[in-house]
Amino acid sequence: MRGTMKAPLLLCASLYLATFAAVPAGAQARPAAGAEQFAELGDFQLQNGGVIEEFRLGYRTLGTLNANRSNAIVWPTWLGGKSEDLLKFAGPGKVVDTTNYFVILVDALGNGISSSPSNSKKQPLMKFPRFGIRDMVETEHRLVTEVLHLAHLRAVMGISMGGMQTFEWVVAYPDFMDLAIPMAGSPQSTAYDKLLWTSQIDAIELDPAWNSGHPTGPLTRGFAVAEEIGQMNLTSPAYRVAHTTPGDFNAYLAELKKGAGGDGGLAWDYIRQREAIIALDIPAELGVSLPEVAKKVRARLLVIVSPQDHLVNPTPAQELAAAMGAPVITLDSPCGHVSLDCISVGPTVAKFLADPASLRTEILHDANKR
Repeated sequence: MRGTMKAPLLLCASLYLATFAAVPAGAQARPAAGAEQFAELGDFQLQNGGVIEEFRLGYRTLGTLNANRSNAIVWPTWLGGKSEDLLKFAGPGKVVDTTNYFVILVDALGNGISSSPSNSKKQPLMKFPRFGIRDMVETEHRLVTEVLHLAHLRAVMGISMGGMQTFEWVVAYPDFMDLAIPMAGSPQSTAYDKLLWTSQIDAIELDPAWNSGHPTGPLTRGFAVAEEIGQMNLTSPAYRVAHTTPGDFNAYLAELKKGAGGDGGLAWDYIRQREAIIALDIPAELGVSLPEVAKKVRARLLVIVSPQDHLVNPTPAQELAAAMGAPVITLDSPCGHVSLDCISVGPTVAKFLADPASLRTEILHDANKR
């Protein structure tokens, strides 16, 4: 995937098979590049006062730290995503070139790999406390400082909910990184965003098998409706009209519903991460207006948005970038939230990482726009 940025935000990438090199008896095996690892962080205190017991954070690393330990990049997952989904973006000649950077791919809190309602033994399902985007960042900061023993990062970057975490990083730890690249993310959920995520949660909870949060079986109907809501907002109306004829709609809908469904564990992972997005409001966290948030930021930002993004409204990201004078890469595509699938930004990201002063505000056009 040289020079491209494909972001399958609602689809899992192919499974990555981690292997380990043979080592002498008694020696500690080192994980292969990109293998899943876990940081055991003990009981984790949340911003709202709750506690996640025996917290584990999943992560993967690729590349090598340079001599002065200044080339590390943190890249957390999007909504429902897994760190394995990000492997395709990191490597020699890819979006983040691992011959130059030490890349840390992180499974965001609540994604089913890191501690989540679906895998917690002490706090399963609805017993798993609510958390926020800031809590995700705090777990990642502890990983970087306490486990990987890094005092500074070259960059933090992410797509969608990963972009939301990127915005939180730059205000929570403003001097900790040189650069930040939020892509299709936001520092604040708008009323439209909140309506979208709330409607998906409501769809799950209206499933006949929901049973007040203790499901009696698969939540097929709830997940199917939630998927319809998600797909309706994932791209633009123009994209759906161009790609699905009225005569093909029934087949399209059947295919959409075919994979929809899940148990209580998946449902609560789904709900808790969406609740975190609904609560996202960095200006309120800091007690300032959105333009005043810019005064808290020290890192250089490259903000990437799509005007037709119906899943994460781009306006707050655009307003913060304007207040900072940060370059904005606008993706002109009907692909909406998945415009990163339709327009290559890999070369732009690589250029910013190497020389941030070289980037200016720019519009990138979808060559296959229809």
